[in-house]
Amino acid sequence: MLRLFFFELYKLFRLRSVALGLLFAFLLPFLWALAPGLKEVYGLVLASGWQVVSLSLLAGMEFLFPFLVVMAASESLGSEVAQGTLKTLLLRPLPRSLLLLSKLLAVLLYPFVLLAASFLGSLLAGLPHGFGPFFGGTGLGEGGFAGTGLLTPGEALGELLRAHLLAGTVLVPLAALALLYGTLFLSTTASALAAVATLLLMRLLVAFPALTPFLLTTYLDLHLRPQAAGLGLSLLLIYTLGFAFLAALLFERKDL
Repeated sequence: MLRLFFFELYKLFRLRSVALGLLFAFLLPFLWALAPGLKEVYGLVLASGWQVVSLSLLAGMEFLFPFLVVMAASESLGSEVAQGTLKTLLLRPLPRSLLLLSKLLAVLLYPFVLLAASFLGSLLAGLPHGFGPFFGGTGLGEGGFAGTGLLTPGEALGELLRAHLLAGTVLVPLAALALLYGTLFLSTTASALAAVATLLLMRLLVAFPALTPFLLTTYLDLHLRPQAAGLGLSLLLIYTLGFAFLAALLFERKDL
């Protein structure tokens, strides 16, 4: 099982969408570090390199990171169908469920690798601004970017690590959802579009207040609301397991 997982991980990181995604995540912070309009958009004048890290996370989680995760998860199966390699794999004495589980674990790891690339790029981009104590905030804690006084490097790093871990956890069910659609449509484009359309539909369902606490999209900003992690993390886990179970069920019965 472990060997198969590493093989799927190797194949995943060879995909063009994954390579480009990691490159974009790494380079995005340099745009924010040099952006002249931060004061107009965020009311912010950079006081620390830690703020570059949080800006990159906030901007990426708006659309870029979810989209990159959905594309990678969709292509992990869709590319093998398009190239005809999936049928070759299924000819081996290997249970389909085990193959899909390996793919699932690989795509569930990808959000954290993507955010790690962004974090690393942010640290490099923020070097000119320094990483010492500063008056202000990271934008992820109390007081936003204005902060509540002097923020130490340890406190800033703690806020940023917690936010990145929560953001990665939020992206996990999106990867599982895209893989579910991948098993249904066996097409990268169709599964990615279906996953994005599902998220947009869930956003529209906020018009039904009774459903709002149970919608996946309600917790896409969990990195900004760590106080909601109790219910949020539980629901994200349920969504991930539910999507994974449905994907396994479909994959077992799919005629390939």
